[in-house]
This record gives sequence, structure tokens and C-alpha cells, in this order.
Amino acid sequence: MARKDRSTGLIDSVRSLADDAVGAVSDVGRALTSTLGLPGIWREQKETPHAAPGSRPGLEGIADLDKPPAAGEISIRCMDYSAGRVDVTDVDDLQKFLDQPHPPDGTQRWLNVDGLHPYVVNLLKNAYGFHTLAAEDVLHVPQRPKVEAGDDHLFVVVRMLMLRESVVQAEQVSLFLYRNTLITIQERTGDVWEPIRERLQTEGSRIRAGDVSYLAYALLDAVVDHSFPILEHFGDVLEQLEDDVMASPTPEMQRRIQGIKRQLTLIRRVMWPMREVIDLLYRDENSRFSDVAKTYLRDVSEHSVQVIDVIETYREMANGLGDLYMSAVSNRMNEVMKVLTIMASFFIPITFLAGVYGMNFDAIPELHWKWAYPVFWIICIMVTCALYVFFRRRGWIGK
Repeated sequence: MARKDRSTGLIDSVRSLADDAVGAVSDVGRALTSTLGLPGIWREQKETPHAAPGSRPGLEGIADLDKPPAAGEISIRCMDYSAGRVDVTDVDDLQKFLDQPHPPDGTQRWLNVDGLHPYVVNLLKNAYGFHTLAAEDVLHVPQRPKVEAGDDHLFVVVRMLMLRESVVQAEQVSLFLYRNTLITIQERTGDVWEPIRERLQTEGSRIRAGDVSYLAYALLDAVVDHSFPILEHFGDVLEQLEDDVMASPTPEMQRRIQGIKRQLTLIRRVMWPMREVIDLLYRDENSRFSDVAKTYLRDVSEHSVQVIDVIETYREMANGLGDLYMSAVSNRMNEVMKVLTIMASFFIPITFLAGVYGMNFDAIPELHWKWAYPVFWIICIMVTCALYVFFRRRGWIGK
């Protein structure tokens, strides 16, 4: 029994040491990422819970539908605008706000929600009448960018790319486009739409004179165009890495190259379906976009194609940079082996002479000669000089 207890204690100790080692490796990985600024290598992600297989579809199977969010958890802003005025309202009580009458004809409304909460989405669903499956898609992120047409509205899902601390993050944005109302629901606070808000505040701007579909076009255009500065950032990083790899390749550079490849893959996975969404909105005759908005959507479609082309170009650069790194490391290793081989070649004949005259035999001819030692060194120097001249003429050293 005592032997069994000692065995059990030994096993527990080994398991404890293994857990400590795994934790130490994780801490080192986080420390390396924080210190080196490696994009996409290590990032803590908040997992979004999905419904279990076979659960009831829609919002009916989600808890906390009647529980309001905590103060400051959700941010809601309403902008009612027309050609002559614009009113901005920060909504604190969504139920009270929705009970108020809608703005009169000629006034467009943009209702923007920052944050996801079942209570808020359920209130909007009941007020505006969009489908419960669409509400479920709003909460269960990420969804693939898509377009769904309702009886009186258009449901659009897009992914908004943002660069935070050299890491690309893709945030889902859901849009519900009605006749004179646009609802946008984001995952978190912070977006790329601040210039559009400033344009709405500017008197005489085209966006204030247009309908709400023109505002939807402007938001989609900002989402697509924001990819260009992100890709420019990666282009600059790739060019700098190319110079660094040629100068002095290090394992850190290889990790950075791999991180950039992962980031570009993420951008590509987001932008490919985005291009399909924009193309569908532009070409669909039954979409709720006006003819004026469709004309501008064509420009957004062209920009999405350009983004895809740039992504493919940078992915090829990243792959080529990985091959360049391996070639540079291989060449550097070859140079090191070349130096070591040449050094060994210099010492091989000297070692041979030293081995011959270091043997313990009395009958070695030059063993008792007075000038044997100086002659030994003269021969060693002459052999070394001859090898040096030979290697230099062959071009193995000195170039």
C-alpha cells in the first residue's frame, strides 16, 4: 500500500510539472508577441457562443431576451436628417424611443447600435418586423457576408476590417434597409464611419440630400475603402522585411512573415464574399437601392475587385518572402560551412605533420637533429601559404 501511495504521488508530481511547463511556454509565447509585435501570431479571442445543434431557431431559444443590458454596455445613436436639418439623439431607453412616432416623410433615419445584446435586438425585431432568423444572425457572429430580401426591407451582413495594434480584426456589421430607415448593428464601439457622420453634419452635402439607400452605399463604400490603408500597411511591412531578410535573416523575421500571411488570409476570406455582396446589390433590380445609389455602388464594386487584386499580390509577396528567407538562411549556412571547411583545410596537412613527428619511435630520422624544430615550422608555414595561394586563385577566398 505504501509503494502504491508513493507511485500515485510521483505521477501527480509529474503531471504538475507538465502543467507548469505548458503554462511557461504559453507565457513565453505571449511575451514574445508583445515584445516583437508579431502580427497575428498570438491573439486572445473572445468566443461567441452558438446555439447547440438541434436548438430552436431564431431568438426564441436565447436567454436574457427580457433582461435589459447594463448601463454603458450598449451604445445607441439616432441621426434624423434631411436636406435642411439633422438631429442627433443618444438613445438611453430604447423601448421608449421606439414607442415614439417615426419621423415624417422626407426625413431619413440612421439608427446605429454599438454592441450585441439579445434584449436590444429583440426590441428592434418587434418594432421593425424583420425575421427572427435575421435577428439570430445578428447575434451569432461571425456570419458570412450576405444579402437577404424581406417584404419591406433588405438585410445585409458585411465584415468591417480594422487594424488595432498591428493586428487585423474583422467585425460583423448588420444592416437593415427600409424605405426611410437604416439600422446598423455592430459588435463593439468604434468604426470607420466618422467621416460619414461629419458629412451628415455638413449643410448642403449630397448625403443629406439623398435617400437612406445612398447612406447605406456610403457606409459600404467606407467599409471597402478602409481595406486600402490596411493593405498599404502590410505592403510597407513586406518591403521592409525584404530588406531585412537580405541583410540579416533571423527566426523573428520568419515568425513575422508567417503572421503577415495569416493576416492576409483573413482579409481575403472577408473580402471575397464582400465582393459578391456588393455585386449583388449593384446588379439586383429588386434591391431597395435607388438608381442613384446603384450608380455609386458600381464604383464600390470596382474597389472591391481592386482590393482582391492587391491582396493576391501581397500574398504572393509574402510567399516569395518566405522562400527568400529560406534561401538567405541556406546561403548564410553555406558561407559558414565554407569558412569552416577552408580553416580545416589549412590545418589538415599541419595536423598530419604533427601526427607523424609526434609518434613514439626512436628511429625517426629527424628526431635528434638540431634544426628539426625550426624546419618543422618552416614546412608548416610554407604548406599553409601554398594552400592560401591555391584557394585564392580558385576564387574560394578573397572574394
